[in-house]
Amino acid sequence: MNTNSKDIRIAGFVYLIVITTGIFSIGYVPKRLIDWNDSTNTFKNISESIFLFKFSIYINVICYLAFSFLPLFLYKIFQNVNEFYARIMVVLALLSIPSSLSNLQNKYAIARLVDNGTSLEGHTFNEIPGEIMHALHQYSDGLLLITVFWGLWLFPLGLLVYKSGFLPKFLGILLMVGCIAYLVNYSGNTLIENYSTIGIGKYISIVPAIAEISTCLWLLLFSIKAKSNGN
Repeated sequence: MNTNSKDIRIAGFVYLIVITTGIFSIGYVPKRLIDWNDSTNTFKNISESIFLFKFSIYINVICYLAFSFLPLFLYKIFQNVNEFYARIMVVLALLSIPSSLSNLQNKYAIARLVDNGTSLEGHTFNEIPGEIMHALHQYSDGLLLITVFWGLWLFPLGLLVYKSGFLPKFLGILLMVGCIAYLVNYSGNTLIENYSTIGIGKYISIVPAIAEISTCLWLLLFSIKAKSNGN
């Protein structure tokens, strides 16, 4: 099958933007600032690193904007493999974007609470840590719902990679397993009490991370190899 190395390179680069910005804004910053067991400490951390917190929102937006373009570039690559699967992939990916951006309002509310402090009408200083934690839980719950679509789009992508002939079949399998992993974690967090304290969710979430990072790197490496061969 003929493949355009330029399209593949662009898709790999955009995927890399999605992954790196996502790791920073959804992974690194929350782990550094949020203590889910201590609202006062969380308030202190965010207050002392308010620029980092706001910067993570900014990077979050870049992540979601890049993700809105990613399935379109992937569609160009895989439409000749199976156009129906490619269209399903695009639809499932794009369905997550409005909810993802809307969910960031909770972070803006937190930044406003920290910036204004006791000057906010109807708020006392002692209430602010609790309200910040409430907004963080709202954000976390919203993110949990969004992971359903983050998982579902990986299944048709995995099928396309598996059938492509120019990417390793094991990547396609990993992506499809990654879809299942997202849905297992969503189901566990929704239906099982204290699922997050069991610890299994952390290990399950590694699967889609490995699948997507590996796919991104293969796209970049394939495009570099194709370019060096004059394709």
